[in-house]
Amino acid sequence: MNASTATTATLTVKTAEDMRELGRRLAGLLRAGDLVLLSGELGAGKTTLTRGLGEGLGVRGAVTSPTFVIARVHPSLSGGPALVHVDAYRLSGGLDEMEDLDLDVSLPESVTVVEWGDGKVEDLSEDRLRVVIGRAVGAEADGVPTDEDVRTVTVSGVGQRWSGVDLGVLG
Repeated sequence: MNASTATTATLTVKTAEDMRELGRRLAGLLRAGDLVLLSGELGAGKTTLTRGLGEGLGVRGAVTSPTFVIARVHPSLSGGPALVHVDAYRLSGGLDEMEDLDLDVSLPESVTVVEWGDGKVEDLSEDRLRVVIGRAVGAEADGVPTDEDVRTVTVSGVGQRWSGVDLGVLG
């Protein structure tokens, strides 16, 4: 696979509503066939970001964590691509285990978002968007510890699809 990072944006997200808004803005850059990999510890905001993506894409159904069903499909209400939301947390294998979900079948006509997908689904597409959410609990402001639960979100485009796409518009 000869994919290279096309562009990267790093953003500071201070609230859950800001994370949803980032998802709504990100939805404006996505199209059918896009694969989005979300990484971050438990409670970092992956599902909240995906909820915003669903709102931005105009899909049907509440976007909730698919941890126990592994994957949910949210059809478009406006003729756009469906949102396929996958939680790979409980899947121990790589692409072999993911094949049972037939993601490769739905990928061309959907926006596919995979939480915990690093190391498991990269082979689905040479082109993907990688979103890493880091938490800075107990961060300092002017040298004084704060209780803010600020997130740093790094969005990186990989492959030809993202070459030349300005992810800076997300900020």
